[in-house]
Amino acid sequence: MAIKVLGPGCSRCESLTASVMKVLNEMNLAADLEHVRDMMEIARFGVMGTPALVINGKVVCVGSVPSPRQIKDWLSAAGRS
Repeated sequence: MAIKVLGPGCSRCESLTASVMKVLNEMNLAADLEHVRDMMEIARFGVMGTPALVINGKVVCVGSVPSPRQIKDWLSAAGRS
């Protein structure tokens, strides 16, 4: 599973990264987690707000820090596809 947190490194971006890491550990899932800070690369995903969360190439969240429950749901769905 490939997960990217898109954002310049603000506190909300760091919070999202930490939440994703925590959920991955709780679910005992292996994933490549990358925090993308380069604005040109972020723009390639077509997002206009940060933080954004990308799972397996699909943007699932833009402009907010989702709850751990929502992150779990997205990761579970990605694991089934």
